[in-house]
Amino acid sequence: MGSFIDVKNISKTFKVNKRAAGVSGMIANLVAPEYEKRQAVKDISFHIERGEMVGFIGPNGAGKSTTIKMLSGILYPDKGDIKVNGYIPYKQRKEYVGSIGVVFGQKSQLQWDLPVIDSFELLKAIYRVPEDRYRKNLERFTDMLDMGSFLNQPVRQLSLGQRMRADIVAALLHSPEIVFFDEPTIGVDVVGKESIRDFIRELNEKDRVTMIFTTHDMQDIEKTCKRLIIIDDGTKVYDGSLLGIREKYGTTRQLDVEFSSRCEIKSIEKVEIRELDHSDGRKKRFVFENKEVQINELMNHLLTNYDVRDINISEPEIEGIIRKIYNGEAS
Repeated sequence: MGSFIDVKNISKTFKVNKRAAGVSGMIANLVAPEYEKRQAVKDISFHIERGEMVGFIGPNGAGKSTTIKMLSGILYPDKGDIKVNGYIPYKQRKEYVGSIGVVFGQKSQLQWDLPVIDSFELLKAIYRVPEDRYRKNLERFTDMLDMGSFLNQPVRQLSLGQRMRADIVAALLHSPEIVFFDEPTIGVDVVGKESIRDFIRELNEKDRVTMIFTTHDMQDIEKTCKRLIIIDDGTKVYDGSLLGIREKYGTTRQLDVEFSSRCEIKSIEKVEIRELDHSDGRKKRFVFENKEVQINELMNHLLTNYDVRDINISEPEIEGIIRKIYNGEAS
């Protein structure tokens, strides 16, 4: 048997209009339009097991949205094969759609002028959710996301955080086996983000719902996913654990040091010294590549030559590592 999600060597190319700028370009395009082919996805393969939570990320235009649309059955690949839970999404879309849920952070599936509960009832009818399952899911999710106070409010009156919680529940009422999250916490405040992340983690742990995230908020990934797939320019550049990406690409380390009094630090070879804000010259950050500088030797040098009050070693932030990969700086 294969994995829950099997993606093998998929590619997707689009025909893009080459219209020149200006009125003359518009007229020329009407008379004799020209097109060019642009490959959005290039020979991507990966496998995801049932119950996994995977971050699927990349810079704008990398091909991640195209890949997700092929996984959800909206687009078909030009080459390669996709199978999700035994379905071929683009060939068996009618049967397949009942087993998936989709949450778009910038597009709501709720009816703008109707109360939230009316949208839920409509989705219940569309997906033909049995009454007992619908009631059970509605009560459980409403309680977990603290939605009781606004179920009867029109969607247009909700805050962004409230709407996002309602959209997540809307995608889950029919008990999908896989959920695609696209920017699920965009624009939501800190408290709202944590509430959504806690809910997602609990649902995954208790119900083994397979989840795939596309997001620019690395906190969403770090606090929910153990695995990360990165694509850039249509190709897969990383597939592995968050710990693994730190080990492979996170070669930069930093040492934050508080000295007993204001002091000037003599330059240290291959170490960048930064003054920390509002420290009156007592707190400094030492940034270095762990392949070039031995951290024990650096700490020994500082402790021997300066009056150190406190010292803290920091791992590189995932967001910074991802940025380096996008910029082609990681190796």
